[in-house]
Amino acid sequence: MKLGTLAVAIMLCSGTLLHAQQNSQVPNTPGTLPPAAPAPQQPVHTPGSLTLPGLLQGVTPGQGSLAGSDDSADAQTNPPATPASSAAPIAPPSSQAESDILPPAQPAAGLGSSTAAYTLRTRVNFVLVPVIVKDSKGHLVPGLTWHDFKVFEDGVQQQLTFFTVDPFPLSVAFVIDQSLPSDTMKKVNDALGALQGAFTPYDEISVYTYASHVNQATAFTGAQSQRLTAVLGRIQSPGRDMQVPGGYGPMSEGPVLNGHTIDPNVTPMHNGSYIPIIPHEIHTLNDAILEAANGLAQRGKGRRRIIYVISDGKEHGSTASYKEVIRYLLTNQIAVYGTLVGDSATPVLGFLDKFHLPLVGVDNILPKYTTASGGQLDAELSRNGIERSFSRIAEEVRTEYTLGYNSHRSVFDSRFRKIEVQVLRPNLTVVSKQGYYPTASSMH
Repeated sequence: MKLGTLAVAIMLCSGTLLHAQQNSQVPNTPGTLPPAAPAPQQPVHTPGSLTLPGLLQGVTPGQGSLAGSDDSADAQTNPPATPASSAAPIAPPSSQAESDILPPAQPAAGLGSSTAAYTLRTRVNFVLVPVIVKDSKGHLVPGLTWHDFKVFEDGVQQQLTFFTVDPFPLSVAFVIDQSLPSDTMKKVNDALGALQGAFTPYDEISVYTYASHVNQATAFTGAQSQRLTAVLGRIQSPGRDMQVPGGYGPMSEGPVLNGHTIDPNVTPMHNGSYIPIIPHEIHTLNDAILEAANGLAQRGKGRRRIIYVISDGKEHGSTASYKEVIRYLLTNQIAVYGTLVGDSATPVLGFLDKFHLPLVGVDNILPKYTTASGGQLDAELSRNGIERSFSRIAEEVRTEYTLGYNSHRSVFDSRFRKIEVQVLRPNLTVVSKQGYYPTASSMH
């Protein structure tokens, strides 16, 4: 009886405690409904993410998985895009004529595709012709247009495809003759200080000197640089002495023993008469121009290439010939300008200098260089005249008209091509190069 009563009491106490715990977990406030049971959560997928069941869905070997494919259903709904290689070819713009479109190069049968892979199509026979125009008084003529010019190559008129009056930056190789007589050399030395004033900071100048051999005083440097100033001061030379032995005086003969000359090489005699010795004059002008041209040929295509020579124009003792040097000049589009000094600058002596005298420098060949290459030549006797020639020639180079055309002849034809430029206005003189030799490097 006691045990039954105790069990009933324990059950009543357990029910009371359980009811109290439930009432403490969820308080009931007036007007508030109990919260609804949460809905079961679905797996969250971000675009492009992969799940293990669909990892291999829609994957093609070598192409990777499909962007945005989460499972096999997405792969079926969004089929893979067609590769670009299999797409239809894109038609060219309607504004471009079909005849202007070059077809792809196709190799001949049996040669394979590598033959066409490296075929290039380009025009390499473009020719530039700098032109100076002067009136009857020798003044430069500005204001001409391309309508005023005609260009002929080997007698065939060419169609102009390029024309400009804009000046080009200059690359100038300055060549100084140090075999000049001492009095002429002094005038040249004194005039060198005015050289830099004739050029702009955009120009570059290299300096060469020559007498019995050629020497490069400096490579290309800025026309206004301190380096060039120092070089022009350092290269000044005394020149050569013009004294020639005579047939009289105490020094006219060598040692004599019993009335006979001991050394006939010192005092050469012929039938008892003294023969004066005229020393050999060495003027390596050809070698100097060629070496200067070698340096100029390496300068940029966008620059005007000029050789400026100050000399009496005499040539004797060079390794290179005139024909060899002029071909190199015309091949590399180099023009020769110059200031003629000394005896060659005077009208009478300059005329006599055209005739070759034994054991003396040959005739003045500087005019031949300037005429063939399209340059200009001044003749000056005084220091002031030499200084003025610097600025005058620099002005002529900057006021050139530049004409361009595509040659009608094949670039593989390396023979000399004669050029003639005509201006369609009366009483005007045209100065341009007489022709050129084509090469792959000179025609562009």
